[in-house]
Amino acid sequence: MYTVLLVDDEEEVIQVIMRKINWEELGFSVIGSAGNGVKALELMEEFQPDVLVTDIKMPYMDGMELAHRVKTEFPATKILLFTGFDEFEYAKEAIHLEVEEYILKPMNSAELKSVFSRLKIKLDQEISEKRSVETLEKYYLESLPLLRADFYSGLIEGRVHEDEISRYLSECQLSFPGPFFSCLVIHTSSSQEAGPIDPQLLAASVREHAKERLGKKWQAKSFAYLGNTVLILQLGDENEVWELTDECDRFCRYARRMLGAVVTVGIGQICGNILDLPRSYSSAREAVSYRAVYGASRAINIREIVPQKMDRSVSSNESELSDLFRMIRVGSEEEITEAVNRYFLHTSFTDKSLQQQYMDRMELLSMLLRFSANNGITMGENTEDMGRLYGSLLDTEPDALKNWLLKVSLSFREQLIRVRSSSTESLVSRAMEYVQNHYADEKLSLDDICASLGVSNSYFSTVFKKETGSSFVGYLTDYRLDRAARLLIETNEKSYMIASQVGYSDPNYFSYVFKKRFGTSPSKYRTEHAESEK
Repeated sequence: MYTVLLVDDEEEVIQVIMRKINWEELGFSVIGSAGNGVKALELMEEFQPDVLVTDIKMPYMDGMELAHRVKTEFPATKILLFTGFDEFEYAKEAIHLEVEEYILKPMNSAELKSVFSRLKIKLDQEISEKRSVETLEKYYLESLPLLRADFYSGLIEGRVHEDEISRYLSECQLSFPGPFFSCLVIHTSSSQEAGPIDPQLLAASVREHAKERLGKKWQAKSFAYLGNTVLILQLGDENEVWELTDECDRFCRYARRMLGAVVTVGIGQICGNILDLPRSYSSAREAVSYRAVYGASRAINIREIVPQKMDRSVSSNESELSDLFRMIRVGSEEEITEAVNRYFLHTSFTDKSLQQQYMDRMELLSMLLRFSANNGITMGENTEDMGRLYGSLLDTEPDALKNWLLKVSLSFREQLIRVRSSSTESLVSRAMEYVQNHYADEKLSLDDICASLGVSNSYFSTVFKKETGSSFVGYLTDYRLDRAARLLIETNEKSYMIASQVGYSDPNYFSYVFKKRFGTSPSKYRTEHAESEK
């Protein structure tokens, strides 16, 4: 079933359209309707329908402006325009926007059925092309040349030295103008059912679509590495990382809907030199592992979830100790126990000389201290144990040291959970405070508050909805209307003045949203409450 959003300021028109068509028979379902373009955009963000059917002439935001926004933000959505005004300029702009159909009112059921029948065929063909095994095999076989792939993997592994960069770039006919760089790790779940499609072919398709949607703007270099897709991106400014995060988040949803793939994108640290890409890659890979905490099918920016003072030596270390730290961040108690066991099995203290044992234990204690400092947690009651261990490293039995390490690791895990929760609560509190100080600004948007907080739209929206149970736009609207309701009761200001004071430049739209919230117009609301006070 393809989904349809209907938009018209006349409710009767929407009802007529819904009754005239047997949607299910045609392969469609109506997921919602809106009376203006502003509300339609909110529904677009929430449902991302396959088809938008909209009138042209509407209040607050007309159909042409809505179509422009949808084409920019939701390019996969098909648009049908209908109107009672047969104007050539509208038709020309509709063609320019690549609108599927331009239909004049009044519409008859036969015409509507014909339009959606043709649209169903086109949508089926597009998805068939994207999902066909032949197309996926073609993508898979047309992977990057071996020379480039080897160079890219060498960069993220740290095998390329500074004096070799120019030669490699010349031989591979590549350029890395930068000035900033970041690695993306794109993980495609192999456990997700995708029909008869081979998991490798599905991953190859994801890689090709990632190149199409992310490659041009950020001059991405794409290649397969250790079962994932890695993109090396070039940014003009460090702050572009928030825009990148939101775009990656949209890509994850696109891959789920169009390809049937569950994709998680990890976004690594920003660096100013391609020789620092190993650190960026390692942090991107760590970000992907946080899907166990934040969920799959989304983008995860390491800068938003891990303190900025990152342990560089740990993030680039592939040892069992590095694995233990990763489990502390995202694993269960059982997984931490297994990681501790692997560390001791690998380290094998009893098979080493006293000097080697001493160095291994000193390294372990130093890494634990560094990890706790970099993640904003403390050794707590284990500090005293740490002092004793420093004084008697060689006298501690391996089993006792193992039990102590497990105790510390589990303590770290609990503290990180509390720190993470406190961080999200603080973010939401700061967002609410920002609204309290800026709600009167009619241009206040999600972009503004995310820029102020220094986070991406996707991460903020997820955290805000989880903590408050409401979207940010919904919270802002409710806050403005609550303020307006108080002003109506406590002052004698005109409605249009109050509308302006709470961030609405259009008094008519203010009345519309106020009535939708309180069930009555602003003037009646004032009268009713004035009488109740008497």
